[in-house]
Amino acid sequence: MDFVPQIVVVVILILWSGALTYLFWRLQSSLQTINRGGKKENIVELLREVLIREQKIEHELADTNHKVEGLLFDSQFYIQKIGLVRFNPFNDTGGDQSFILSLVDEKNSGVVVSGLHTRNGTRWYAKQVHEGKGVEHELSSDELKAIKAATKRIRNK
Repeated sequence: MDFVPQIVVVVILILWSGALTYLFWRLQSSLQTINRGGKKENIVELLREVLIREQKIEHELADTNHKVEGLLFDSQFYIQKIGLVRFNPFNDTGGDQSFILSLVDEKNSGVVVSGLHTRNGTRWYAKQVHEGKGVEHELSSDELKAIKAATKRIRNK
């Protein structure tokens, strides 16, 4: 009976050693799975390399976001809307050979180009547009129609 407490302690130590051995084996197996395909023998070096890559990716992502924000800002000023209106300004000529072409940006600023066809030839006119209104010259109703046609195309998308 004197040996019973000692046997219990030995059995507990054997079970504890077995549990620790199993946990260590699982940890080692997990580390080998992580390190598979890698050339690093040391898991600390592998993790350090992963952190360096993550920092590099974060820097590249911030740089890309900065560039995209710049492009989005600049894109407001690109010609984004194009409208075309054909018409016949005179009753004595045939067909809708005259036209107005509007080329405007996001804020409806840009230019309208008019081509008026007569029997004697075609005359060209251009007017600067700022936010849908003529800058130096008043816009005609047909020129406003061309800007409106350009705006409708964008909204329908």
